[in-house]
Amino acid sequence: MKPNLRSAFDTIRALIAVPALLLLFGSGIAEGNEATYVGERACKTCHSQENAHFSETLHAKMFRQNPKNENEARVCEACHGPGSLHAKNSLDKSLIIGFTKQWGTPIDKQNGQCLACHSGGNRLHWPGSIHQGNQLGCADCHNPMEKISATSLQARQSIAETCYQCHQQQRSEFMKRSHMPVPEGKMSCVDCHNPHGSPTKPLLKADSVNEVCYTCHAERRGPFIWEHAPVRENCLNCHAPHGSNHDKLLTVARPFLCQQCHMAAAGHPSQMYNASQTAASNQALGTAASMRVMGRSCQNCHSQIHGSNHPAGSRWQR
Repeated sequence: MKPNLRSAFDTIRALIAVPALLLLFGSGIAEGNEATYVGERACKTCHSQENAHFSETLHAKMFRQNPKNENEARVCEACHGPGSLHAKNSLDKSLIIGFTKQWGTPIDKQNGQCLACHSGGNRLHWPGSIHQGNQLGCADCHNPMEKISATSLQARQSIAETCYQCHQQQRSEFMKRSHMPVPEGKMSCVDCHNPHGSPTKPLLKADSVNEVCYTCHAERRGPFIWEHAPVRENCLNCHAPHGSNHDKLLTVARPFLCQQCHMAAAGHPSQMYNASQTAASNQALGTAASMRVMGRSCQNCHSQIHGSNHPAGSRWQR
């Protein structure tokens, strides 16, 4: 064979051999770059302080004493992923899954690790929820590495304090003189809301605001012979859900609340009643203030304002 033809033949044969070599050894090269599980003992050599806190948590006790599967038996690597490459180069944050915003692991990947075990149940509506849409991570509300709270491995000591990290307005509302007993610890945010998702817009644990309120205020449910339309429509027409500076969590002080709808009610003047006007008009007469602004105002007479089952209770007076 002529030299120039032999050279061309050798070049073609080499080009054909390259893909074959890649097929033979490519998988071995890829495997060399993949992380493998190194075991909990290797993690403890560097993370002794984290291990001391983690050992007090429910996760640690379950994973070490009674793992449900092979993944839970890996303890640290069950959540953080295989750690061999991280052990070789701890400065490269892409080599292991971290659960802080500073680490840089995508939120969806972080939450995916948690949802691998904690899917369904209260988290059924997590996909598409407002918290998921705002890129909230499980680790923003929970701290699986340290027992800070009594239950649920929360990031703060209580459910309310955990929610207050973002919901500062609600925190201030609970400080008003009339409020739900959340600061006293008699109830918490999750008594009304499901932070992991709900079919309702404000993450309610029922189909409507009224249904949530009825879980504690069953006497307001009815049915009543004489129903009060705004009450039946929505409790929030009259009440603030978290706190108010008016009595009974009312959105407006009585009688102004009632007069928002009943300005020209039959049997009553259409003027606005207030304490200063009544006191001034009665001072010259030497009489007491009108009962329409004293005590419970309109409810001095219309006591069954949420509804009445009395045959003569059409105006909720009995």
